[in-house]
Amino acid sequence: MRPHARRLAVVLPLSLALSLALFPAAAGAETAASEALHELFDREWEWRLRESPMLATSVGRHEWNDRLSSVSAEDEARRAEETRAFLAELDAIDREALGVTDQINHDIFRSQLANRVESFEFGDHEIPINADSGWHSSFARLPQNVPLATPQDYENYIARLNAFPTYAAQHIANMRSGLARGMTLAHVVLEGIEDTIAAHIVEEPEESAFWEPFESFPVGVPESEWGRLRAAGETAIRESIVAAYQSFFDFMVEEYKPGARRTLGASELPEGRDYYQLQIRIYTSLDLTPEEIHQIGLSEVKRIRQEMEAIIERVGFEGEFADFLTFLRTDPRFYAETPEELLMRAAWIAKRMDGKLPALFKTMPRLPYTVEAVPDAIAPKYTGGRYVGAAEGSTQPGRYWVNTYALENRPFYTQEALTLHEAVPGHHFQVALSRELEDLPNFRRYSYISAFGEGWGLYSEFLGIEAGFYTDPYSDFGRLTYEMWRACRLVVDTGVHAFGWSREQALDFLAGNTALSLHEVRTEIDRYISWPAQALSYKLGELKIKELRRRAEAALGAEFDIREFHDAVLLHGAVPLPVLERQIERFIAEAEG
Repeated sequence: MRPHARRLAVVLPLSLALSLALFPAAAGAETAASEALHELFDREWEWRLRESPMLATSVGRHEWNDRLSSVSAEDEARRAEETRAFLAELDAIDREALGVTDQINHDIFRSQLANRVESFEFGDHEIPINADSGWHSSFARLPQNVPLATPQDYENYIARLNAFPTYAAQHIANMRSGLARGMTLAHVVLEGIEDTIAAHIVEEPEESAFWEPFESFPVGVPESEWGRLRAAGETAIRESIVAAYQSFFDFMVEEYKPGARRTLGASELPEGRDYYQLQIRIYTSLDLTPEEIHQIGLSEVKRIRQEMEAIIERVGFEGEFADFLTFLRTDPRFYAETPEELLMRAAWIAKRMDGKLPALFKTMPRLPYTVEAVPDAIAPKYTGGRYVGAAEGSTQPGRYWVNTYALENRPFYTQEALTLHEAVPGHHFQVALSRELEDLPNFRRYSYISAFGEGWGLYSEFLGIEAGFYTDPYSDFGRLTYEMWRACRLVVDTGVHAFGWSREQALDFLAGNTALSLHEVRTEIDRYISWPAQALSYKLGELKIKELRRRAEAALGAEFDIREFHDAVLLHGAVPLPVLERQIERFIAEAEG
């Protein structure tokens, strides 16, 4: 048994001690405690940036732009020990002397530190990939994620290319350790994963995704430097990038896939049931059991199914529910003929929603976004769409990725819901706005709390009703398909990871209750198998936001202002769901006067 696990387990208190606000500590004690707390925040943040140079680059700090993290087992253990020391310092600060805002900061910070330590104790670093992505695919976006405006920027970029073999070797060593003790992905989800690696094993540097910066240079790089930098880039790609990806490919094909466990659920991992409970707490911010989540999911599936069947009746379809799903999956009217057609439709939906935002929001982010196709190297096993944020201080926009691979599996009828979730008013809107909240501690500005972010994304799909979307019944059925998809996740994720469901059971449940394409059903189920509990965050977060909105509407009546409510939800950044509940309770109390 891990010696620190039970001591570090954290569940954020539901009340957040609001009663303390009625009996505040003496001003001097509160000031001293607050100063100590924020000094710790700042010091840990600087440590975090030094340990994670790519994170530093992404938030606009450029002192370590020539480096990658060391992810060796020794450094992972050292970081865990240093995080325990931060926890000890935090616990020495008198939480009761803090004001309400700093108590919230304290509790979020403590949960982050504790979760980080406990994740290490379970060996989470030994599974650094999932079915559709991982360190190898995220690194391939290096050209888009770093500054490339000066010769020094290019030197830093090349240094990172040359650092990649060590970084890859460390990940491989961690994965090999996981193999030895059964801490691996399930074998069944690994089909085709070598293709995401092989895409970077090229004959010529010009064929590599990492060559893009050398095709043309910005005005800040003198022409006299071009030849030298190109030559250095070519050498780095040939000798570092291609070689490292080849090593990972060989390891994956010869060792990892053959040795990966043949079991399915997280409960089959070492200390698997406790590990899954930790993942539930990390991704939902709630202290719920798998049994409770499973029942919530079944209840939501039943409710949404009734709404879906009402639409089938309204359009006059003759046949069973399964027949209607087959019709949606096979009728050509619902599918694009070219990738450009799908991308243009997504862009049109996004632009229409841009025009609706002022009616729904008082405060909006400054950063723009664009619409792009999912990169070819990862598209076959990737989800239908995703949001990719921009590095702080860069000249890049946010990116709404649309998967144009296998167009026969990318229906129009889910496009509105997908776009509102990933672009606006969903992930781009929320993430960009959070990063612009300069009064928050840095660890909060740049934290992504899944239950909040994914719950907001699903709530954003619902907002499309009020914004005038889903007027076509098939698109409305697509919206319900997406909501049903998230409800099914509660059932499937817990079914697989806690109750021994087979992959076939999970596939049948999702395929039988949604109009997702069968290709997407397969990629999604493999994602849930390889990423325990992450899929739970969407529906549980959305249910909480909707519940709090109903509570505010009931309390305020005609005085309820949707724009003010959305400010109350978003302008404190991403927070755990119990903290969000306290925020909305204060919003209601202040509005009532």
